[in-house]
Formats: sequence, C-alpha cells, structure tokens
Amino acid sequence: MEEKTNIRGSISNLDKADILIEALPYIQKFAGTTVVIKYGGHAMIDRQLKEKVMLDILLLHSVGIRPVIIHGGGPEINTMLKRVGKESTFIQGLRVTDKETMEIAAMVLVGKLNKEIVSMLNAYGGKAVGLSGQDAQLLQADKKPMKMENEDGLMEDIDLGYVGQITKVSPGIITSLLEQGYIPVISPIAGGKSSDNYNVNADTAAGMIAGALDADKLLLLTDVKGVMEDVQNPESLISVIDRNRVPSMLSEGVLQGGMIPKVECAVNALQQGVGSVHIIDGRQPHAILLEIFTDGGIGTMIR
Repeated sequence: MEEKTNIRGSISNLDKADILIEALPYIQKFAGTTVVIKYGGHAMIDRQLKEKVMLDILLLHSVGIRPVIIHGGGPEINTMLKRVGKESTFIQGLRVTDKETMEIAAMVLVGKLNKEIVSMLNAYGGKAVGLSGQDAQLLQADKKPMKMENEDGLMEDIDLGYVGQITKVSPGIITSLLEQGYIPVISPIAGGKSSDNYNVNADTAAGMIAGALDADKLLLLTDVKGVMEDVQNPESLISVIDRNRVPSMLSEGVLQGGMIPKVECAVNALQQGVGSVHIIDGRQPHAILLEIFTDGGIGTMIR
C-alpha cells in the first residue's frame, strides 16, 4: 500500500477512488468504536510526522471513531535533564527518578508535550482535551518494586524513586469526554496514595486504559515496522500473531529487546478485553490510517 500514500504525487484519480472504496468497509465497521493510541517514538519528534499523526487522528474522529491518545516523552525528558545539568541513572532500562527528576518529567510531559499535542489537534479543527493520569484519579500507582542480586549473591531491594506501577484505572473522565465528542490526550503521570506522583510506562498505561475502556483497538506507535521473524531481515514482518503463539516466540528468541515489553503489554491488553493490538511504524506517514483502513495494514496485529 505504500505506493498509494502519496496522494498528491503521480497517483491517478482512479487510484484515489480505489483507496476511498477500500477504506469504506473499515469506516463502517469501526464507526462508534474506541481506539486507544500510544503516541511516541520518532513520530513525536519530526514536525511533518507529527502533523500527519494529528490529521490521522482527526480523520478517525470525523468518521465516528473515538480516539484516545496516551503519549510518551522520554527523549524530551532526557533533553531537559541535560539542559539543567542533571545526570540520569538507569537500572534495567528504568530511570531512577528522584523528586527533582519527577518534577522535570511532569513539567515536560504535562506542561509541554501534552499541551503541544492538544494545540495541534485543536488548530486543525479538533476538540482535544489534555489530561494527566492524576486528573479525576484516572491512573493510580504505587512505587514500582525492584530487586537485584548484590555482590554477595543476595537479593536486595532497589529504590527507583518516583517510578510507578499502575494499580488502578478509573476511566470515568475519559468516558465522559468521549460521550461529549472530545479527544482525550493523556500524559503518563499517575497519582499515589499521598500527594506523590509517579512516572509510569506509557505503553503500560495505554494498555490498561484500553482495557478499562473495553477498546476495540490499541495502537502502539514505534520506530520499527512491527514484529519481525528475523530482525536482520526487513522483509520478515509478521502481519498477524495469535496471542497463544507469544510464549513460543519468546522461548525461540523471535521476540527480542524492546519488543518484548510491547508484546507483553499487548497480551495483557487483550486479556483485559481489548479487541486487537497493533504495533506499527510511526515513521511511516499516515501509519494509523494505513493500518486501520487498508486490507493489508502496515504493521503487526496481535489478537
């Protein structure tokens, strides 16, 4: 389908009509459903890609689909921490988050990125509303536990600071906004039992929110094409995966690195009632539309 994505290029009028006709049954099928989109990766950095993602979301909304966006922001947080001269320590891929780092993360996620996304959607004629997981107790979390083996071979607790593990999702505020025709845009900051806030994994937050909403689809925008049979072979994309195949894919080493938590997130979302999960390449212009409204899609669907 990549040849048909450049609508203003050499594509013929007949081909344009074919594209619309191909999309029609999917528009009819998914009208009225909820689609949760985890927005992150390169598509958040490149200005032209950002615009295309926003337009995709608005098109979904205009044909009766109810999009909900959860965004990440790791690179922006890294940039801000470097700007203020604060070094980051990572343990098993998780940033140790002290009080100052948490405040900076919240400032970037809630005060900057969330508002930018909302502003772009609204500038294109949308009705977007920015939220964080703190609002209306949308996301609640406890400190994420971690144990590591010390030099004596004993397991000891590791304090990650304000890194959270989501314990509860209360989607009422999202449901209310969707019923009024708004597009919720959510930052992955969760409230704690006291007045503490926690930085939570955006993929996990998206999966749990999708489950709480009984969403038809969860889309995870990444910087890879999807799940590959062989990561060295760009032509080995797996288009559809049955969730029951995931354990064998893990044991066989098909799933590696950063793809493992994404697929685990997908399986958890499916177990909570989400219809299907799609891992797609956010670097592909109009990736959302190509995945939902074309016969072949462009990424990996897990069901």
